[in-house]
Amino acid sequence: MDAAEFKAVRDAVRRLVREDVVPREDEIEATDAVPDAVRRKAVEMGLFGYTLPEEHGGLGATLHEDVQLAFEFGYTTPAFRSMFGTNNGIAGKVLVNAGTEEQQRRWLPRLAEGAIASFALTEAEAGSDPSGLTTRAVRDGDGYVLNGVKRFITNAPIADLFVVFARTGEQSEGTKGISVFLVAADLPGVSVGPKDHKTGQAGAWTAEVFFDDVRVGAGALVGGAEGAGFGAAMKSLIRGRIHIAALCVGMAERILEESVAYAAANKQGGRPIGEFQLVQAMLAEIQTGVLAGRAMVLDAAQKYDSEEDRRIRPSATKLYCSEMVSKAADLAVQIHGGMGYMRGTVVERCFRDARLFRIYEGTSEIQKLIVGRALLKGAGQKGVQ
Repeated sequence: MDAAEFKAVRDAVRRLVREDVVPREDEIEATDAVPDAVRRKAVEMGLFGYTLPEEHGGLGATLHEDVQLAFEFGYTTPAFRSMFGTNNGIAGKVLVNAGTEEQQRRWLPRLAEGAIASFALTEAEAGSDPSGLTTRAVRDGDGYVLNGVKRFITNAPIADLFVVFARTGEQSEGTKGISVFLVAADLPGVSVGPKDHKTGQAGAWTAEVFFDDVRVGAGALVGGAEGAGFGAAMKSLIRGRIHIAALCVGMAERILEESVAYAAANKQGGRPIGEFQLVQAMLAEIQTGVLAGRAMVLDAAQKYDSEEDRRIRPSATKLYCSEMVSKAADLAVQIHGGMGYMRGTVVERCFRDARLFRIYEGTSEIQKLIVGRALLKGAGQKGVQ
């Protein structure tokens, strides 16, 4: 997109978020669902495929453009972005990066038009470290038979397509021998458990997914080659970490806005609490985090697009921004006092919603290991685990 075209898209997204989604945040929280009218508008705007290639119906947004939209998505409930986040991120990018032309032609236009893809990697003993993955795909004639259980799968209850990671061949542990398959949600043997009851992020559904003797053709193997699953997963997750960081910045900006407004209007002892220096100090901390996070995200996205750094910056940025937004939410609750602990207050909801950012798509601890190892390897140290 040229600058004028992208600005029009970003402005339209901002209007949609602030005029259609923000007024319905309490409804989304109460019903644990995004209204159909909001979903239709997101589809009409092209949000279900804005990072997918233009030749397949998407908008072809770069990561640098993606994160600027994510700043806007982050301003409201995470459930809104979650509807189409896997299409544009971890699931859709597996198809874009590793899918065959036939697989891309079959699925990418459908995703851009509003179908939903889910990224089915996580298992009970395979979270941030997929080496414990046990789901298996056994070759049978001209296809494969899949068996296994996936956990915490975003959008599973409404998915049309599961991007499933499974072991092929004899390798039973480690990251080798992991392949990835495209599994239609309506195939016999595919079933989805009840929605998970989470602390926050209401309306963003996750659930277990069961694969019981699910038969797929050889054409379901992404890229047509066994053993390429781990690389495909990591490539998608690395990009997704910068996107998640941008969402954190967007949420922190909302938290700051709410806190400034409350401090300016709410009084104690006849004075606005914003006149108290310790309240000003907390606002300053939130603002500093927002500015630093935004700068890190834009820099990381630019370096990702140019291929200058697809290792350290994505992890460092996700680490900083996810920790930053949690701290911002905690400070905001403190600024609001008792009201900050009451359901129905924006900062209380953000306090719960923000906590997940430090866990999914790689925990804070994993990001620290990635950065530390990369630095030491860059210095030529051998034997770094």
